[in-house]
Amino acid sequence: QVQLVESGGGSVQAGGSLSLSCAASGHTYNNKCMGWFRHAPGKEREGVAFIYTGGVNVYYAGSVKGRFTISEDNAKNTVYLQMNSLKPEDTAMYYCAAAEVGPLECGFVAQDGFAEWGQGTQVTVSS
Repeated sequence: QVQLVESGGGSVQAGGSLSLSCAASGHTYNNKCMGWFRHAPGKEREGVAFIYTGGVNVYYAGSVKGRFTISEDNAKNTVYLQMNSLKPEDTAMYYCAAAEVGPLECGFVAQDGFAEWGQGTQVTVSS
């Protein structure tokens, strides 16, 4: 069992930046696929970025590629999402989640494959 807690959300103007953190507790953090998802009103929840902890495999949704960067600090059991050049379309509740899959599968896992989810952190981008 792993517990995930997101933080770092807030309100910014378009073009601004935010850095989200997902702190994992427990002893199952290593060798997991960690994903960031977002859910905006009126839209379906979508995957944003994924990283395999302890590896170099990262994946991004096309809508954020080049603007967002996912990374991890293994010593702190924390996954980050650096969001630059934010757009109003990025406004959503952002969640982190964990899936028990290998590094090559990470990024291609269905949402129901993520067994652990955080509580979410709100990101609001104003024009």
